[in-house]
Amino acid sequence: MILVGFDIGGTFTDLVLYNTKYKKFEISKVPSTPEQPEKAVLEAIGPLLNRAGVIPGDVTSLFHASTIATNTILERKGCRTGLITTKGFRDILLIGRQKRYDTHDLYVDKPEPLTKRRYIYEINERMCADGSVHQPLDLDSIKTVADEMKAAGVESVAVSLLHSYANPAHEQKVRDCLKEFVPELSVSISSDISAKYREYERTNTAVANAYVRPIVQQYLDRLDISLTDLGLKSQLYIMQSNGGLVSPELAAKSPVRIVESGPAAGVLMCASVATQEGFNHVLTFDMGGTTAKIGAVENGQPALTPTFEVDAKNYRRFSGLPLNIQSIELLEIGSGGGSLASPDMGLIRVGPRSAGAVPGPICYKRGGTEPTVTDANLVLGYLNPEKFNDGAITLDSDSAHEGIRRQIADPLRLSVAAAAWGIHAVANANMGAAMRVISVERGRDPNEYAMVAFGGAGPLHAAYLARDLGVPKVIVPKGAGVGSAVGLLTADTRIDVSLTRIMSLDVASAEDFLAIYQELEKRAQAEIEPMLTGQKPIWQRYGYMRYRGQGFEIKVDLPDGRITEGYLEAAIAAFRSAYEKNFGYVDFDSVVEGIDWQLVAILPTSAGLQDSSGGNDDPEPVGEAIIGRRSAYFPGMGGFIDCKVVDRYRMKRGERIVGPALIEERETTLVTLPGDVVTVSDHGNLVISINVEGS
Repeated sequence: MILVGFDIGGTFTDLVLYNTKYKKFEISKVPSTPEQPEKAVLEAIGPLLNRAGVIPGDVTSLFHASTIATNTILERKGCRTGLITTKGFRDILLIGRQKRYDTHDLYVDKPEPLTKRRYIYEINERMCADGSVHQPLDLDSIKTVADEMKAAGVESVAVSLLHSYANPAHEQKVRDCLKEFVPELSVSISSDISAKYREYERTNTAVANAYVRPIVQQYLDRLDISLTDLGLKSQLYIMQSNGGLVSPELAAKSPVRIVESGPAAGVLMCASVATQEGFNHVLTFDMGGTTAKIGAVENGQPALTPTFEVDAKNYRRFSGLPLNIQSIELLEIGSGGGSLASPDMGLIRVGPRSAGAVPGPICYKRGGTEPTVTDANLVLGYLNPEKFNDGAITLDSDSAHEGIRRQIADPLRLSVAAAAWGIHAVANANMGAAMRVISVERGRDPNEYAMVAFGGAGPLHAAYLARDLGVPKVIVPKGAGVGSAVGLLTADTRIDVSLTRIMSLDVASAEDFLAIYQELEKRAQAEIEPMLTGQKPIWQRYGYMRYRGQGFEIKVDLPDGRITEGYLEAAIAAFRSAYEKNFGYVDFDSVVEGIDWQLVAILPTSAGLQDSSGGNDDPEPVGEAIIGRRSAYFPGMGGFIDCKVVDRYRMKRGERIVGPALIEERETTLVTLPGDVVTVSDHGNLVISINVEGS
């Protein structure tokens, strides 16, 4: 099989081609084209196929990760979106939650909704929490609202009615009426997007889906037509936030599921590499041109969360827009190679603004005028100006030096070297703070975790972060510069469905469980049916449970197999075990409540790809790995020193390099600090022992 994965980022677009017969990769990294994201893929995929000796008709499957949904929300560039809600609940998005993300700031701003109040409409209806009808749906009010939306130029609408998670009949009727009254209107109903309680979160999720849906639909349509024109008629899969793949049709219908598409693929790659190298627990560090993404892998599996926030402020909970969708646990910050640096009250500020792909850093000579992290890394000697991105871009050291001198060094009365190091160090501090949130603040001891570093800029900064955090080992996988694209090839097709049914397990029965999971299986089967290719899905059940009186739930792995009379006791036992693991004790006297119920359907898509980044079949490298020396900045050694330059592709398995050293490959450079030791593993990955001084 010939598999092609492509990940469109804010600054670069990464492509990887994998031949499953020979277990060989071809990779490519090209500047992104933000105005037409698919353009970079279409321009790069032809040369990639040519290098691999493959014609378009030979490609078996295409895998795609994109930031289009994320960027649409972050940049507030979505379509004009309306919201229809129950009369009396027009301000649910504006009120949000009472909890402030900064308790002591009385003037804190709440997250800005994705729609304006003038596009929020009320209709007469009312459901009760048990699903019974309190007030019948007024069809005349739907017609009135439809006329008002049409006059206001609303392009897409979310429907989120009170307690529709318990009974979606009114939402479904509204959708049907809108299709009749305004056929051109895109309609998203919350009971399809997120059939879970907590009105604010459910409503915001539905609005986010409506906000990006026309844009994602148009993008996927253009991409499909363009790929077909190139002769690539194989099945296209889209990466979701949960680390699973879906069809373009399902991604277009529920685009809120792909908000964390690219970063999720990278974490999958990290899980695969961690398993290869024998690490059960790793922190993942992905630094690209625009952002840095921090995640975690536990017991060989990416950590998942049932909800996450977009556009959060300073990593604070409740500061962003909540989305009720299953997602790989990630923290994303505006700290990438293209992050802009500027003086700020006598200090250096880095990010969250980015030079992006256009105009890019100063050293790209494409019109950039503000210094970036990449400019600083070039001035510090970490980057080879002639071999950046395999020589596709020649970096201008003089321009970077002058830009940092003029805009940072002179205003702050620093040398250019000190200013460049300040930019690098501030970027490290920003990412270190995010790393602490995902590790220490969430109960993970960094000393018990390794770190997998990837992305074009990740290996440049990883060793400093590991020292600061106390992580003992760093793994830089083969093809680290295009890690998310590689991760696409390790993913399975996956459908997550969930619903809210609040019940006390002391009075529940096996029939209650059976009814819930029959309904979930029916929904999952409908979504996964178009993607079935003969194999049967693997089913997994989860519950979100708590003790009665608590405000939040924990995730519980529920038993597989038939749901019979003993299932209730098994579910309670599973909750108590999970609760004890999380909090260290069990309360046998309190009643256990089940809140949300989840069913996962998995179709193995990545069979045979577990060894994809191994490299055991690669020929032994020829020649000396150390190919020269270059002056690079290491403050612990007094500043600029003469440093080894190592060719990544000449390093043999078992070979050890003692820092300081610069290990170069086509898409990235690994900065090895004094006292660190890099070893090439049996799988061809670089494993760095932090601060061991050659022992």
